[in-house]
Amino acid sequence: MRIAVVGATGLVGRKMLEVLAERDVLVTELIPVASERSVGSTVRFKNKDVLVVGMEEAISLKPDFALFSAGGNISLQWAPNFTEVGTTVIDNSSAWRMDKDVPLVVPEVNFDTIEPSSKIIANPNCSTIQLVMALYPLHQHFGLNRVVVSTYQSVSGTGKSAIVQLEEEEAGVEASKPSYHHNIHRNCIPHCDQFLENGYTKEEMKLVHESRKIMGIPELRLTATAVRVPVIGGHSESVNVKFDRPTSVDEIRRVLFACSGVEVQDNPSQNIYPMPLIAYEKDAVFVGRIRKDESDENTFNLWIVSDNLRKGAATNAIQILERLITHGSL
Repeated sequence: MRIAVVGATGLVGRKMLEVLAERDVLVTELIPVASERSVGSTVRFKNKDVLVVGMEEAISLKPDFALFSAGGNISLQWAPNFTEVGTTVIDNSSAWRMDKDVPLVVPEVNFDTIEPSSKIIANPNCSTIQLVMALYPLHQHFGLNRVVVSTYQSVSGTGKSAIVQLEEEEAGVEASKPSYHHNIHRNCIPHCDQFLENGYTKEEMKLVHESRKIMGIPELRLTATAVRVPVIGGHSESVNVKFDRPTSVDEIRRVLFACSGVEVQDNPSQNIYPMPLIAYEKDAVFVGRIRKDESDENTFNLWIVSDNLRKGAATNAIQILERLITHGSL
């Protein structure tokens, strides 16, 4: 089985290689793909150095699957070229997510939206993945009425340059190539992605539109505020959710305990609750601080944390790949 990883030298691309090896996905030939400046370099996969190739060479090799993590413009330009030679593309960018003909997939939630004819499959935004992992099973039991989410997103969600900026500022050095308009060290920036005409950012609206599409609730009332925080890895979300039907903290815990891929950490009396340090390098979505909102009926608060490079990106894409292989889509 030939598997191409497009953007193999980037943060998510390298994490994809790591997760592919960890999960022992059947790969007879790995094809790392990157920009021209990286062609000829190598990436490490299963204790071997593998040569990086360019797009056209990768397409000529006709891989069975291509995992894309190279940005939206690259995906729009090159993903169709891969599909023309029979490759199934799993794309981590925002390029195809809201295309009505492209399934937007979190395997535990809506894998069944993938059709045999689906040649491009979109991987959701990292913040969306962890949100719907917790909310969808609750929706099935109690019905989602309204959701208010505030995110606390790590700098790795921006990329390598943002990590460097944080580390330089921590060392007391002026950032050489800043990713943000303001210092991130000892700061929180309520600005993730570009601002839109409605006053929200693209990141905030991704949470709204993607969550509706994945959970199949096109009219879901959901509003978001996305904040960048000085954490290297791991996104956190404070979520206030109103249900259609009455429930309780114990019932919510029972539903989440039964969910594959979700881990409940909810014992504040023992200082047990999700944190980015706990989620680091793990594939689970962690949920805690589950409590009744005393200001409104049928309304509860949740705290949701996940490693944004793993379940929020690489692992989710590879779980899609694994299920496609299992379901015989080759």
